[in-house]
Amino acid sequence: MSSVYGSASARRPWPRPGAGAGRVAAGAAVLAVVALLPWLSRTDPALTVLRARSADQDPTPAELAAVRDELGLDEGPLTHFTAWLGGLPRGDAGTSWVSGEPVLPRVTAAFGVSLTLMLGALLVTVLVAAGICARTLRLGARRELRAERSGTTAAVLAALPKFLLASLLALVGGVWLGWFPSSGWEGPASMVLPALALGIPSGAMIGGLLDQALPAAFREPWSRTWHAVGFPPGHVARHALRRALPGVLPQLLPTVVALVGGAVAVEQIFNVPGLGRLALDAAVAQDLPPLQTATLTLVLLGTGAGLLVQALRRALLGRPLRDGALPTLPPPPEATTGRARRLLAAGCALVLVALVVAGLLRDPLHVDTAARLLPPGPAHPLGTDSLGRDLLARLGHGALRTAGVALAVTLVSALTGLLLGFLPRLTAGLTEVVATIPAVLAGLLVTAAAGPSVWGAACAVCAVGWTPYAAQSAALYEQERASGHIAATRSLGAGRLHLLRRHLLPALTRPLLRNALLRLPTTVLVLASLGFLGLGEQPPTPEWGRLLSENQPYAELAPWTVLAPAAALVLLSVLAVSTSAAAPQSAPTARPSVPKPSPTPERHH
Repeated sequence: MSSVYGSASARRPWPRPGAGAGRVAAGAAVLAVVALLPWLSRTDPALTVLRARSADQDPTPAELAAVRDELGLDEGPLTHFTAWLGGLPRGDAGTSWVSGEPVLPRVTAAFGVSLTLMLGALLVTVLVAAGICARTLRLGARRELRAERSGTTAAVLAALPKFLLASLLALVGGVWLGWFPSSGWEGPASMVLPALALGIPSGAMIGGLLDQALPAAFREPWSRTWHAVGFPPGHVARHALRRALPGVLPQLLPTVVALVGGAVAVEQIFNVPGLGRLALDAAVAQDLPPLQTATLTLVLLGTGAGLLVQALRRALLGRPLRDGALPTLPPPPEATTGRARRLLAAGCALVLVALVVAGLLRDPLHVDTAARLLPPGPAHPLGTDSLGRDLLARLGHGALRTAGVALAVTLVSALTGLLLGFLPRLTAGLTEVVATIPAVLAGLLVTAAAGPSVWGAACAVCAVGWTPYAAQSAALYEQERASGHIAATRSLGAGRLHLLRRHLLPALTRPLLRNALLRLPTTVLVLASLGFLGLGEQPPTPEWGRLLSENQPYAELAPWTVLAPAAALVLLSVLAVSTSAAAPQSAPTARPSVPKPSPTPERHH
């Protein structure tokens, strides 16, 4: 691949990966915070454990004292954490506070199930991403690609709620058609439906980002030269894919980890005994030993996946990354927004505005038990829910709150990831470790300290939601620093501020914006899942994600109860992606820029 990029006469040392000490410190910090959960909680951990054991809602003080003495809760978190760490080298992860069974066999079995499910979902992810990028690869290799793709298909698929897709697949493929098991874990056939539910939205996310990066690779000089001299289109397409893939590859890290630790809703729908479900059950019951062991497993998985992704990126980029001779991907052409894309964005905006305005004129809290689960009609254009409340009213009143909180969380997460991406050596380990933490677990920790609220759920999502953006920013930052025009600009006297303002920030901003807009519906659904578990938005607030969660049990009996909020999320996602595609281009030029002279000379780097 070095022939594509050329070579440099001066060899530079291979960039050092993130320090192992940072990974160890970040993992230890996460485990320490998890170990504090029973003592941070606003409820008595002895009461929580006793209720998990026997569902006793009104235990006596003597019973609580006996449980507290049995578990040694008065000894404090440090004693328990030290004892748990000391037993790990001997293969002893303690015993469950609830069941009294050894923890390690349970976690090992759950991890085996989750790992198998992850591999199946990863296969679906790759196939879906390949399908989304196939047309761009074919047209680009033949020099027939005239404009950027809008990404509408990827946006629609990425906006599909995983738990709603899981319910639909279980109903159609498992119950109606009987093709695959809809519940339990009995063999390879049990993996098909959960893998599809997890892999389709994830593949759309990865495929959408790659589909937007490929046109720039096809516009590089080597691609035009190879096409002119008669290289086969397939050969050009393979190398263009190899050129564009490193910038998208870091997104596989949070995606892969999410397929293991964050697939709680899908595991519950299909009754899969996976690691994410085990960690959630242990966190809710404050069963500390299995929660700590499951968290440690996720941290180790994330660290290993991060090292593997980093090594694969460097292998794909090859010698130019080491030598600092990597060419900059050319900016996309101006004015690529076609009439169809503008019409699509305008149509989505009009439909959303019409739904919101019509819903605001109705009462979202009025309960009519005689009108429960009514289908759409003149009185209720979108039907009613299980309490007889008008769905159009709840959809309209929840629009601003849903969009506002999700946009705020996405903005904070993206900015945090962008800033941390400029410090890859210091934050590489932190990114890999935090990416392993499911948002549900972070929500439990935040709720234990601050209580349930919508802003507590938002803080929990921000605490773990910055990792995909940091991984993407660090990868793009590394590639941009290794480009030839950066070295030329430095030789002309440019300092750090000039490079940051004129080259680095423009190169990172547009891809990061694409990623954030594709993840916007996912943010809505994560906030909804926290609200559904009692950790975020509380009823009867009419929030879109909560509408999906509340009405999901009625999807078979009254499908309109989930179709309306799901369609609103898809419209929001398509509108966001179409609008970003029509935004002014923001990309660096491949030529070195001459810094303006100043009275104070800049330091050269």
